[in-house]
Amino acid sequence: MARAQANGLELEYDTFGDPAAPPLVLVMGLGAQMITWEDGFCELLAGHGFFVVRYDNRDVGLSTWLDHLPAPDLAALAAGDLSSAPYTLSDMADDAVGLFDALGIARAHVVGASMGGMIVQQLAIDHPDRLLSLTSIMSTTGDPAVGQAEPWALALLTRPPATTREQALADSVEGYRRLGSPGYPDDEAFLLAKAAVHYDRARHPVGTLRHAAAVVASGDRTAGLRSVRLPALVVHGDADPLINVSGGKATAEAIPDAELVVIPGMGHNLPRAVWPTLADAIQGVTDRSK
Repeated sequence: MARAQANGLELEYDTFGDPAAPPLVLVMGLGAQMITWEDGFCELLAGHGFFVVRYDNRDVGLSTWLDHLPAPDLAALAAGDLSSAPYTLSDMADDAVGLFDALGIARAHVVGASMGGMIVQQLAIDHPDRLLSLTSIMSTTGDPAVGQAEPWALALLTRPPATTREQALADSVEGYRRLGSPGYPDDEAFLLAKAAVHYDRARHPVGTLRHAAAVVASGDRTAGLRSVRLPALVVHGDADPLINVSGGKATAEAIPDAELVVIPGMGHNLPRAVWPTLADAIQGVTDRSK
């Protein structure tokens, strides 16, 4: 892994495959580290002929933590007062462009999951000249009429952060299990090992709050998405409790000629059993850019 200067920040990143191959940049979601894009998935994509780049967003993992900024007031944000949001999804899209510049990437295929899907949507709106294609996975447009979480899933996501490692791991395992894919369940030992790796690499709950504020403050992208003229793929699970599949459907409807793939039994994660389906679909949308 390495670090790059991007948009005034330091972003931790990692690469897979041949640097001379077409670049494919993976953007992860709210509070999620780049290793949520598992090595095996990155290697699978590299095997499809891409130079794969994954990175930690600002305020998470080993990238710059913006702790000089205050924690946002989520209650005020929910009530429509956006003044406490320290940055927006457009700023996070600019981070990605800064990473492109640092790595000498003129244009890239981009794939985003959850909030990462929102970031790649914003990239397509703000910086269409830097993209070859976009793939938005388990994400939404920002329209409050679609993509809403089940109340219990939102409560799970917004509970106070644990104060001990043991409790943090237990909370993570519960979150993975309940938000994940009922059609592709993981065993508890796998989930606990995953939680430990993520906790021990980095943990920054206030950064997750700032990510949430960025999502709320950025509003509805539907009108902007209608202007996108890039090959686009939208993937969503029909069992996603955190971002309802209606968000994915609305995203595909907003982007002209976007392809929609709905995966039965998939929740709010990227289960290993669906990796081949995802990789083939991503290959398909990138082929449309040629």
